Amino acid sequence: MGAEKKQKVGGADEENNGTEQIDGELVISIEKLQEFQDELEKINEEASEKVLELEQKYNEIRKPVYEKRNEIIKSIPDFWLTAFMSHPALSELLTDEDQKIFKYLINLEVEDCKDVKSGYSITFEFKPNPYFEETKLTKTFMFLEEGTTKISSTSIKWKEGMGIANGVAAEEKKGNKRPQTEERLVPSILLFCYSFFPSDSYGSCFFSWFNESQHTGDMGEIDDEIAEIIKEDLWPNPLTYFNNEDADEEDFVIMDDDEVRGYPYMTSK
Repeated sequence: MGAEKKQKVGGADEENNGTEQIDGELVISIEKLQEFQDELEKINEEASEKVLELEQKYNEIRKPVYEKRNEIIKSIPDFWLTAFMSHPALSELLTDEDQKIFKYLINLEVEDCKDVKSGYSITFEFKPNPYFEETKLTKTFMFLEEGTTKISSTSIKWKEGMGIANGVAAEEKKGNKRPQTEERLVPSILLFCYSFFPSDSYGSCFFSWFNESQHTGDMGEIDDEIAEIIKEDLWPNPLTYFNNEDADEEDFVIMDDDEVRGYPYMTSK
C-alpha cells in the first residue's frame, strides 16, 4: 500500500511539472507574439506617416490641375447644379429652392489641411445673386484629438426677404413639396432634411446642412457623411455625374418614403 501511494504521489508530481512546463512555454510564446505585434504596429505607424507625406505631396501637385479644371467648369452653364442633381445621394439634398440658388454656383473646392489628418474645408463659390451677399461660402471640418469633429461655416448674410427662416424666398415661405417617388437613395440624408421640415414641406435642405454645426449623435454623423460624399465622391470627378453616367448605386442604401418616415422627426432651430 505504501509503495502504491508513493507511486501515485510521484506520478502527480510529474504531471504537475509537465503542466508547469506547458504553461511556461505558452507564456514565452505569447510574449514573443506580443513582440512581433509591437514590431508590426511600429511599421504600420511608419507606413501611415509615409502615406500622409505622400498625400500632402500629391495634394500640391494636384492643386494647379484643379485650378485649371475650375476655370473650365466656370464656362459650363449649370455644371455643379447638374452634377449634384445627377448624384444618387446628393440630389436628395437639393430642394427646388436650393436648385434655384445653385444656378449661381460656379465653383466648388475641397481643400485638405496641410496636416491632412487634421481636417478639410469645402468652399462653394457663387456669382452675385439675389439671395445672399457672400460669393464664397466655406464649411470646415476639424478632427480633434479626442475623436470629435469641430464644424464651422461662413455666416450667410441673406438679402431682405430671403433666408432659411423665410423658406429661402419670402413669397414661397412654405417651401416646395418634393415629388413622391417609389424609391429614395440614402435615407440618412432625407432624415437630415426631415429634421428641419415637417412632412414633405421643404425650404432649403442644403443651406440647413451648410449652417449646421451643433448636431450630435446620428445627426452629426449624417452631417459628416454628406461632407464625405462631396469630398470623396463628387469632387474627384464631377464630370462623371455631369455626364449622368451610371453611378454605382450599390454604394448607397435604398429605402422607400414610408421607411424613411419611420424615423422620429426632429424640431428645427
